[in-house]
Amino acid sequence: MAFLRGHVARANPIWQDFAEDVGVLVIFSGPNAYISPSWYATKTETGKVVPTWNYKVVHAYGSLKVIDDAAWLRSNLEALTSQSEASFTEQWQVSDAPHAFTEKLIESIVGIEIVITKLVGKAKVSQNQSPKNRASVIQGLTDTGHSDGLLIAAAVESYGKPS
Repeated sequence: MAFLRGHVARANPIWQDFAEDVGVLVIFSGPNAYISPSWYATKTETGKVVPTWNYKVVHAYGSLKVIDDAAWLRSNLEALTSQSEASFTEQWQVSDAPHAFTEKLIESIVGIEIVITKLVGKAKVSQNQSPKNRASVIQGLTDTGHSDGLLIAAAVESYGKPS
């Protein structure tokens, strides 16, 4: 069984405003970029081009559980911090802050856990275009220099290649 675990501010009404028998959806948005019709190599040949948007996304469906338990929250915060600090030479830990301080902060949050029942991923990376249009889209995205554009250009380039 897979879970998403985290927390929200106690003052945030989202943790109280849900029905236990209603599913939840968490959306993980990946890189995305506008695709100009002027980039398509076939624009001059047919003129039959329109703008679009390329993207990568994952939808996680599940059920939400609220956890109002200080020990669970502390453990969750320690795990999240440990994972987030793993790449740093000097790794901060929750225990580095005064205990009374972190306990007060823990009182201001509520844990949430989503049991994942279904994951759906989708990528729209010009796979409906001809190879020459994909090549010109890659060039157009690369020329923008935007980080998401570069990531989408790499996804367009790798589309159809064996993993």
